[in-house]
Amino acid sequence: MDIIDVKNVNLTLGKTQILKDINVSFEQGRIHGLIGRNGSGKTMLMKCICGFIKPTSGEITVLGKRIGKDVDFPKNIGIIIETPGFIPYYSGYKNLKLLAGLNNKIGKNEIMQSMEQVGLDPKLKRHVRKYSLGMRQRLGLAQAIMENPDLLILDEPFNGLDKDGVKDMREYLLSYKEQGKTILICSHSAEDISVLCETVHEMDKGVIERIKDEG
Repeated sequence: MDIIDVKNVNLTLGKTQILKDINVSFEQGRIHGLIGRNGSGKTMLMKCICGFIKPTSGEITVLGKRIGKDVDFPKNIGIIIETPGFIPYYSGYKNLKLLAGLNNKIGKNEIMQSMEQVGLDPKLKRHVRKYSLGMRQRLGLAQAIMENPDLLILDEPFNGLDKDGVKDMREYLLSYKEQGKTILICSHSAEDISVLCETVHEMDKGVIERIKDEG
């Protein structure tokens, strides 16, 4: 079953065509990779899938709902796109508590558990503005997983992580997939993609093609 289905999607901003007739689907329960140089269209495609940008033409279905028609934003997904934004003078836990209050689906225990799962101490009072880049990235992942979504969309989730941090995150994402979850991940690191992903699509100048499929 496909959890994401992109049909004939084009995106033009100003006079520049960013996405060119994209047709791609991503199967449920697998880790899918997107690779490509800066400016190839990877992040824009992710933003379209998440409902942040409306395509010029075409249709995107996520979890059975057409984005921009059935729903404005897909439900039951966790997202990291570009640098996660948090309130700098709040602690990590307080930031997540504030975000969790938007949906009121989870409480203190789930927030604390998500932080612990990515290697952060939920009781740490340090303000996020004093976090390292790696700690911010971990907090972003904690925010993405805290409501236990069926789909994770992660744009460069390993930025700022040291070697041990990358290893921890890889192990966590593989364990998340084992729970039947689906992950779409974009990374500059060929090693991250090779270790994690069962399918890999390459983007170049707004065009996409599949280059790896482990069946």
